Amino acid sequence: MRAAVTALNNDSGTTILRRKPTLQPARTWLTWLIGRPLSTADAPHQTIGKAIGLAVFASDALSSTAYATQEILVILVVAGTAALGYAFPIALAIIGLLAIVTISYQQTIHAYPGGGGAYIVARDNLGELPAQTAGAALLTDYILTVAVSVSSGVAQIVSAYPSLSAYRVAIAVGLVLFVMIVNLRGVRESGRAFAVPTYFFLLMMVLTLGTGLVRAVTGKLGSVIDPPVLEFGQTLLAVTPFLILHAFSSGTTALTGVEAISNGIPAFKEPRSRNAAITLIWMSVILGTLFLGITFLAGEIHALPSDGETVISQLARTVFDSRGSLYLMLIAATTIILIMAANTSFADFPRLSALVAGDGFLPRQFTYRGSRLVFSRGIVTLALLASLLIIIFQARV
Repeated sequence: MRAAVTALNNDSGTTILRRKPTLQPARTWLTWLIGRPLSTADAPHQTIGKAIGLAVFASDALSSTAYATQEILVILVVAGTAALGYAFPIALAIIGLLAIVTISYQQTIHAYPGGGGAYIVARDNLGELPAQTAGAALLTDYILTVAVSVSSGVAQIVSAYPSLSAYRVAIAVGLVLFVMIVNLRGVRESGRAFAVPTYFFLLMMVLTLGTGLVRAVTGKLGSVIDPPVLEFGQTLLAVTPFLILHAFSSGTTALTGVEAISNGIPAFKEPRSRNAAITLIWMSVILGTLFLGITFLAGEIHALPSDGETVISQLARTVFDSRGSLYLMLIAATTIILIMAANTSFADFPRLSALVAGDGFLPRQFTYRGSRLVFSRGIVTLALLASLLIIIFQARV
């Protein structure tokens, strides 16, 4: 690259040389797609604040409210509709677990400001085998999060437009590739792109839950009209401690992604630990409030778990008395946040795989940054593996 050099004299008489490029590299299809290459000196300017950090790292956890309640109901319903009343007490127990996990990661953030979460903590305190176990579990979780969240987002679309059911696999894979491309452009740009949809989802959920709670208190909420038809076998299971624990474990999908912020501390602006810790508190409070609200209202309207229509869809059309504009806005917001949950994995999987690769347990190529200062090989690998799972399981959660 050619550069024009100019000399300037400051007040102390020191000569300062300024270089200004006169020849820029030719733009290729790749630079049009993911942006111009960044220099290493640009790295400090690619960090993000708390508001953008919430969109980047909390979307996974927040999106789990769209299906966590349904996962509890799926287990309980095998004991009959009367067993669905246990959903709210189970949700309260999960919130207690969320509080414990949040406090733990608060300590991790301040103790390990370099990021890495459970992998680094296990490596430094427990040894190599526990660290690799934690790392493998997290990497697997990130892959499954992309596949499940995008498939769940497509399920929301199919709930509103059943005619698209035949195209659910193609839609899901296309969405994964879209999120991959956005993340290849860099953390800062992906955060800006996804910030508005995150806060749109929060606004719509607050509106839906607020309206639903007011109608429930005033006795005007009612039940789901034309609920999905349940197909039981010849016998129903009894409500046993094992069934309750099974429902509890399924409902802990609400905690998916809580670790993300502790893994991505280096992406935050200084003071990194403080900004990351505050963002974690914001995320946990919002997550707990939404999860409890959805579970409570699902019980009030007697929502039933179904592949044909999600609990969120049943809740929205009952609260708003129709499939009108507010219903469609909530479905759209939920679909977007579920797709954005994949963005959290795209932010953390490459960072964690780079740490594991740096210790020699993955190919060293995962430690190399791409032209946009992100671990591009990890991003592409995650997209390919998640797409493969989506295809194998036909985009069904």
